[in-house]
Amino acid sequence: MPVQITVLGSGAMATACSILLTEQPDQSVCLWARNPDHARSMTETRENSRLLPGVTLPERVYITSDIGQAMRDCDLTVVAIPTKFLREALVRLRPGLKPDVPIVSVVKGIENETFLRPSEIINDVVKNAAVVALGGPAHAEEIARRLPASVVAACRDESLAEHVQRVFTTDRFRVYTNTDLVGVELACALKNVVAIAAGICDGLQYGDNAKAALVTRGLVEITRFGVSFGAKADTFTGLAGIGDLITTCTSRHSRNRFVGEQLGKGRTLRQILDSMDAVAEGITTTQSVFEIASQRNIEMPITQQIYQVLFEKISPETATTALMLRPPRGE
Repeated sequence: MPVQITVLGSGAMATACSILLTEQPDQSVCLWARNPDHARSMTETRENSRLLPGVTLPERVYITSDIGQAMRDCDLTVVAIPTKFLREALVRLRPGLKPDVPIVSVVKGIENETFLRPSEIINDVVKNAAVVALGGPAHAEEIARRLPASVVAACRDESLAEHVQRVFTTDRFRVYTNTDLVGVELACALKNVVAIAAGICDGLQYGDNAKAALVTRGLVEITRFGVSFGAKADTFTGLAGIGDLITTCTSRHSRNRFVGEQLGKGRTLRQILDSMDAVAEGITTTQSVFEIASQRNIEMPITQQIYQVLFEKISPETATTALMLRPPRGE
């Protein structure tokens, strides 16, 4: 039976998911874009020229800015809207959303003020929605060009995770299942904070030794945070944890690593953001994680220093020194 999938968002990941999901012949996709002009441009050019230039959108991807049209006959919804815009968008879209249609979230972050994860934001707006988090080392630029990738679909309802696994799997996109929704969402969010730190290492030309140590200790920090919220430690050694962490800390496609690299080179955060088309989720996530860790007394030394670089204007060199001169301890 044909499957109709609606993708909410028109960024790089939304576009990549739309392309991926049409690879199965019994699936069709409707891509919803907030901006009518953007929807019209993508329809006419069959390309998201600003974020994925040179990548053609298949004819089976229908593009619209009309949410009612987008949700008509929808069997599965994919949400690909940055965390800081997610609640506002869902509230506006709520009249067209169907609570009985499962939602796949590819959102990676933690909401400021409420400290909610993407699945919790979705459930706060769309009551009783069944949400699956899809995460792992999967840059949109590579997915859209059919380069091999593997991710994890996480949901407390294992049968729903398996359904999403079937919908997303292709010969170039492998999906595993996991029941640790909390762990997958936190791993996907917190790796962006470490990626900013890794980018600072690159910008300051600190070398491979420093970056390897940073990523390793960053994984320890992420795991500590996640376990304190009931996540499974094993999740952080999987695709959503160390897998996504490696990619985000090393890839030229990583927006968060780029932000850190530019900070290391001496640019201000304002200058960096003004030069970017896409959202670096790690900036707002750093603020949320720092505040949560402070309230719950969770040791997060890397996050603390990145917070101070981003929001208290200490220099990356000063932050590095603070990390290196922490009291000696056992690993």
